[in-house]
Amino acid sequence: VSAQIEYLLKKITEAMGAGWQQEQFDHYKIALNTSREGLSAWELIDLIGSGQFSKGMDRQTVSMAINEVFNELILDVLKQGYLLKKGHKRKNWMERWFVLKPNIISYYVSEDLKDKKGDIILDGNCCVEALPDKDGKKCLFLIKCLDKTFEISASDKKKKQEWIQAIQSTVNLLRARSPPPHKEARQKRKELRQKLLAEQEELERQMKELQAANENKQKELETVRKQLEAAAARAAEEEKKRLQTQVELQDRFSLELEREKMVRQKMEEQVAQKSSELEQYLQRVRELEEMYKQLQEALEDEKQARQDEETVRKLQARLLEEETAKRAELEKWHLQQQQTIQMTEAEKQELENQRMMKEQALQVAMQQLKQLELERKEALEQYEEVKKKLETAANNTKSWKDKVAHHEGLIRLIEPGSKNPHLITNWGPAAFTEAELEERQRSWKGKKATSE
Repeated sequence: VSAQIEYLLKKITEAMGAGWQQEQFDHYKIALNTSREGLSAWELIDLIGSGQFSKGMDRQTVSMAINEVFNELILDVLKQGYLLKKGHKRKNWMERWFVLKPNIISYYVSEDLKDKKGDIILDGNCCVEALPDKDGKKCLFLIKCLDKTFEISASDKKKKQEWIQAIQSTVNLLRARSPPPHKEARQKRKELRQKLLAEQEELERQMKELQAANENKQKELETVRKQLEAAAARAAEEEKKRLQTQVELQDRFSLELEREKMVRQKMEEQVAQKSSELEQYLQRVRELEEMYKQLQEALEDEKQARQDEETVRKLQARLLEEETAKRAELEKWHLQQQQTIQMTEAEKQELENQRMMKEQALQVAMQQLKQLELERKEALEQYEEVKKKLETAANNTKSWKDKVAHHEGLIRLIEPGSKNPHLITNWGPAAFTEAELEERQRSWKGKKATSE
């Protein structure tokens, strides 16, 4: 199955850390679909080993990727690796090889899986959470189960996050009672293939039904053709009896057709001048032309010709009535248009008056704007004078602060005090806290020691 081959190759490519080339596989898939037998197991192994989809990878990397995919798809191993585990009795840390499966975590002495040390049974009640570093151990996390709690340390933060995420995903699947992701994806692909096969079978069945219906239609058409041939033979026999009648009808219909052609030309000229609202009338004119063609073809059958003649006459009367109604409607629209034009002129005059009033209001507003501009310039001049005074005062204050800085222990600027309790000196409440006093004492002692 091409979908299974694509899924397997994609998993192996991702396990090698390479990018999946979808376009390259699509070209290969076209050649694969032409072969009805598909690929055998040995041909699939040769395809993986050929390096077509693992270009630039050595054999060891390919082998490790195949083992990883085998562990996930066949052995249900979701993740494995070395971690440090804290003992329950002696509280010592030992390195173990951990193997995560859909409902259990097993840990061994080494990765050869020979000496198994225990299992951590997972269910929907388990949880995993990160722990802060302690006792010299870093990258800690905790697995809580109903009966026990396991403390585990990873080698780095990345592995710690990967293990926490993998275990939490497994617990979430157990809570939702869902199968592992690769099994669920396999089931979905299987259902999709079954659906496609069913649709293909349904399409083939419909094609067979259509083919059978087509054959039946061909038979029916053959029967109708034979009946038409028989009717044509009978008509040929009757034609000799109706020759004189047909000549008279032909002359009469020719005169009527000439008259109808003149009427049709006049109608076409009127339709060309009217708007799109007369589209329905043009459609009926086309129906009339079609009826004329039917009248010419109906000369071979007398009875049918008389019925068509009556139909044409009724249609002409109805078209004349509709033309009269349309003319009355056009006159009515013309009167309405004149009334609308008069109303528009009155509205235009009123808008012109409003525009004159707005122009006067605009001139008044421009004068007020000029007055405000003069006031703004005066305010800017006052602002510049005040700014110069502030700069002079700031320079004076800065020189005064520099003088005070040389006498830090005697004079101090008045500043907002701390919320902590203040000390009492000979001059009143101190402007520093006890911590600041200790800091100053250490500074004075250091200066004194340096001077000595």
